[in-house]
Amino acid sequence: MKTRGRIVAFFLIVLVLAGTIGTTVTSVAKDINLGLDLQGGFEVLYKVKPVDEDQQTDRDLLESTVRILNERVNRLGISEANINIEGDNRIRVQLAGVDNPEEARNLLSTSARLSFRNVEDEKLMDGNDVVEGAASQDFSQKTNEPIVTLKLKDADEFRNITSNLSDKFERGVPFPDREDLLVIWMDYQDDDSFAKEVQKDDPKYVSAAGVTKTLNTTDVMIQGNFTVDSAQRLADVINAGSLPVNMTELYSNTVGAHFGEQALDKTVFAGIIGMGLVFLFIMAVYRFPGIIASINLGVYIYLVLLIFDLMNGVLTLQGIAALILGVGMAVDANVITFERIKEELRSGKSLQAAFRAGSKSSLRAIVDANITTLLAAAVLFIFGTSSVKGFATMLILSIVVSFITSVYGTRLLMKLWIKAKFLRNRPAWFGVKQQDIQDISDTSEREPKVLNRKLDIVRHRKKFLLASVIMVALGAVSLGLFQLNPGIDFTSGSRVQLETDHSITTDKIEQGLDELGLEAQSIVLTGDDNGAAIRYDRVLNKDQIADVQDYFKENMDAKTSVSVVSSIVGEELVKNALYAVGIASLGMVIYVALRFELFFAVTSIIALLHDAFFILVIFSLTRMEFDVTIVAAILTIIGYSINDTIVTFDRIRENLRAKKQIKSFKELAKVVNRSLVQTMTRSINTTVTTLLAVLAFLILGAQSITGFAVALGVGLLAGTYSSLFLASLLWLVWRGRNVKEKPVVFEKKKQTEGPQV
Repeated sequence: MKTRGRIVAFFLIVLVLAGTIGTTVTSVAKDINLGLDLQGGFEVLYKVKPVDEDQQTDRDLLESTVRILNERVNRLGISEANINIEGDNRIRVQLAGVDNPEEARNLLSTSARLSFRNVEDEKLMDGNDVVEGAASQDFSQKTNEPIVTLKLKDADEFRNITSNLSDKFERGVPFPDREDLLVIWMDYQDDDSFAKEVQKDDPKYVSAAGVTKTLNTTDVMIQGNFTVDSAQRLADVINAGSLPVNMTELYSNTVGAHFGEQALDKTVFAGIIGMGLVFLFIMAVYRFPGIIASINLGVYIYLVLLIFDLMNGVLTLQGIAALILGVGMAVDANVITFERIKEELRSGKSLQAAFRAGSKSSLRAIVDANITTLLAAAVLFIFGTSSVKGFATMLILSIVVSFITSVYGTRLLMKLWIKAKFLRNRPAWFGVKQQDIQDISDTSEREPKVLNRKLDIVRHRKKFLLASVIMVALGAVSLGLFQLNPGIDFTSGSRVQLETDHSITTDKIEQGLDELGLEAQSIVLTGDDNGAAIRYDRVLNKDQIADVQDYFKENMDAKTSVSVVSSIVGEELVKNALYAVGIASLGMVIYVALRFELFFAVTSIIALLHDAFFILVIFSLTRMEFDVTIVAAILTIIGYSINDTIVTFDRIRENLRAKKQIKSFKELAKVVNRSLVQTMTRSINTTVTTLLAVLAFLILGAQSITGFAVALGVGLLAGTYSSLFLASLLWLVWRGRNVKEKPVVFEKKKQTEGPQV
């Protein structure tokens, strides 16, 4: 009866979970804030400098600037705005779903310092003389053209100003030479002048009107070449107030709504296919436990989305990739446990005893593996830009939730079944054949197998190490000859992405750019020749960006996405990338040294640097753009690679403790080989499941995530190779050199303590 009650409880839990997820997942998914790359929009990073040179750029000044920018954004009618202070003098603005990025850019970047001047550029009044919030759009009674009206605080001051100007009025003097003009400026600079601007077709000043008589009023009318919308925008900017700072644009990214929608559709579809393949694979390999794991993986995905929504996080393409990578971590935790249970079953233990022993022995490896990946994610969060921080946030959340669901969730559901009578004599339900089970009374040590074959990996250690040296040498030659193809993230410049519904040619694009006087550094066709990536080694200004977008819209019906990075940001990204890799590696060395020993730590770092190196080599050979998201992928692989290596090292440590003392190289080699064979199936299965998801993104996902998926795929393969055929063999060669003089001694300690050598 107790067993039946447990099984009933299992199905009730599953039904409750299925009902909860099924009825709420749609609303949870819809409520999640999407990044610009998934819905389109405009992002810009500003460097701010106080207008008053004597003023310091402190927190109060930055917060005041953010408040005014928020006011402007609200007047623009944008509901999904994210404005954050970064560092000591920067502000990042992200506006999702913006239809007119140039309008948003102009609204944000103007300091809105209103001033009234004469033709000699002497300031007569400024924004402090205008009643706050009184600006409005109206129409001229004479011409019915759009105008902006203001209300002044002091009628006497305005009367005196207009009196002085009207005294200079002379009939018959042409417009540019009149001295009675009241010139209204927005953001007047020291090097600006009416005499210079009046000669231009599009002068910088807003309005210049003649004053023929003294005006005794507080109402001012600004006339200009306005549309209703532009007049309203000017009124909104004036009402929002002037910024206390000048803002210099360091980075901008414009993603068309079409690009975002297409990326979202492709990425979600790729994610569904990838998850389906992972579920099928784990159920096919691990049978009954695989079904339990699949249930918990579904719960994991739901919980991550729910918590991310409650955190008010912004989901990006890389964030979705982090979610899928978390699936790999969750699968890995399950696979480690399932493989240990299978080992215990093969040794002749009962199902209950195998479950208890396998769960206990696998926990330490799972904890160590997750902590090292968390270290990489934390470094990413600290040193990453906004999009990389989003990826790191999702990765940290995914690791924590995957640990909870895979360790506690899977084991809870397994416990409800483990005492069922019909499972006791069905080891095949756990992937174990009856003929592979050892008699419990047989205490002899059996050699582990992979696919029913005994392997002697250690015997071929020289071949593996030589192959690694040769591959590294060839990779170094490749990097030296071809080098990397750094994206604008690292070199500074501008990148324009085009996409149309028909084929385009490089010649046609070059012709258009020649007409604009904007010759490109490179033009690469994408897709089925219905898209192109245009690269500039210089920063395009906002007028040039507008010209490019307008030209390709009118002449090729092309949708555009534009990224601009200044040299300052590029240099900082390089510096932060080096810091991130260095600090992540150092943190892992310290952790592994404390948990294991220094020899393990050094060889694990060699292995993970080997993995990162081969990602660089592949990007060098393929000439794919190397941008900041690839750095995020490398750091993720560093965490994932050391995860794999630590699982193997943990098994070596466990087997050495069983021996207590090793006095010869032959004994040590035998222990290492046994450990490698024992963990090989787990390493391969984990890599395959994660690769299934990554390949789904690579083949079916959005083009903008292709490089990221390639880096993850290469890193996964390199990580599996290094953990099995490099790190452990290096440790064996290094540690085994003086094993006779200094025997390897591992005393049995508490589970949380590392070995002493």
